[in-house]
This record gives sequence, C-alpha cells and structure tokens, in this order.
Amino acid sequence: MKQSDMLGMLDFLRQAEQLKDTLRSAHTSQGRKESTAEHTWRLCLMAMLFEREMPEIDHAKLMQMCVIHDLGEAISGDIAAVDQDPRIDKSHQERLDLQTLIAPLNQSMQQHILALWDEYEQAETPEAKVAKGLDKLETLIQHNQGLNPDDFDYEFNLHYGKKYTDQHPLLAAIREIVDQDTASRVGTKPNK
Repeated sequence: MKQSDMLGMLDFLRQAEQLKDTLRSAHTSQGRKESTAEHTWRLCLMAMLFEREMPEIDHAKLMQMCVIHDLGEAISGDIAAVDQDPRIDKSHQERLDLQTLIAPLNQSMQQHILALWDEYEQAETPEAKVAKGLDKLETLIQHNQGLNPDDFDYEFNLHYGKKYTDQHPLLAAIREIVDQDTASRVGTKPNK
C-alpha cells in the first residue's frame, strides 16, 4: 500500500469521527440523544444477527452499505424524517457531503464507497432493500426503547419506512413485532 493512500485513509477516518458527535432525533433509554455512529453500530449488529435468516443476501456488501449509509451526515448532520422538507433533496445534499468526506481517499476507494451509497439510495438490489429496511427498523426500535419527550409522535412510526420493511418477509415479520410495541405506546408516556 502506498503511504499516500494510507495517509488519505487516516485523514478520512479522522473526519468520519464526526459521526460520534452527530446527533439524531432519537433518544437512548437513558434520555440523551443518540449519535449517528451509535445508530450505525446497532444497524450493523442487526445485519449480523439476522444473517443466517437471509442466505440469499451478500452479507459483506450488506454490512458495507450499513456502515456507509449515513457517512454524509458527518458534514451537514441528520434531518429527522418528521422534519424533512419535501422541497429539499436531502439525498442530493447527503451525497455531496459524502463526496467531501471521502475526498482524502484514493480514487478507487472513493468510487467504491459512492457506488455502495448510490446502490443503497436507489434501493433496487436485494442488499440495498434489506439495508434500507433494517435502517428503518433500527430507528423504530430505538424510538420504542428511548426515553422520549412527552409529545413524541409514536403514531408516525406506525407508517414510517413501511415501503422498505415490507420488501423482505423477515423484515416484515420483525416490523409486525415492532409495530405492536409502537401501538402499545400510542397515547402513552413510556419509560415514566
């Protein structure tokens, strides 16, 4: 490996560290906001746990998609689904931010990460569909588990990401269980 490539990777890793401080709208069970890095960690853990139940999926590719899916948020942060403006192309901005973040990497690695991210965003391949579905499920699980504000909208979660979680029978089965947990919280104040 060339030293310049190694230095570029180390620079990229230092910049990616920002995800540890990039906060999401979800709260942990202790009541603090979670970081994008924490969300990504549990998303990867989910992908690993359910690997044997999805033998048709290329799990190395799935894991890579899970790791990089929110990297662009290190630059401009996360915008919660309930706060997104349909007139603004969040995906376009996130891709631009990702390109900024991966700039220190060599061209081959940049292309690899962008190709994975584009595949994830388009959600057309089996791996991308599963990654998108697991991403939504992890968010819903965190919303149900978190010590949320009193005005938290659990009702929104009953519909959030359904088009992705319905793409695979395993994800749909998991969603059914998660939705039961969500429904039990509609109109309640959990963790009180």
